[in-house]
Amino acid sequence: MSEHTHPIEGQVVLLAGAQASVTLQALPALLEDAQRHLVDRHEGYGRRFECVETDGRTYYLTDANHWDRVGKELGLEDSEADAIRRAHGAQFRRDGRRLDRKAEFETAMEIRDPVAIASP
Repeated sequence: MSEHTHPIEGQVVLLAGAQASVTLQALPALLEDAQRHLVDRHEGYGRRFECVETDGRTYYLTDANHWDRVGKELGLEDSEADAIRRAHGAQFRRDGRRLDRKAEFETAMEIRDPVAIASP
């Protein structure tokens, strides 16, 4: 995470930014806003969703409409919420490859959206 307050690696931000309909300059601020929102609700995520721990990140496997709701709560445009969703998904896939759990992580994403929250 280094200087950022979100758990998405720089390379993943670049990838998600290239695929999303928001500027690459705007994406880090969107991710930071979303992270503050998620951290405020962290306890509730642990009660409602399956948790996957990796080195430095905790993922919650949420329902498919999760990022739409978060986007509305934060007053985001659909494209901004989609960019955040893409970044969290790309980070989840990257961690799945690192942990040699690619197939498991990909299967999880077929029906759920990952939400990354930085581990303290």
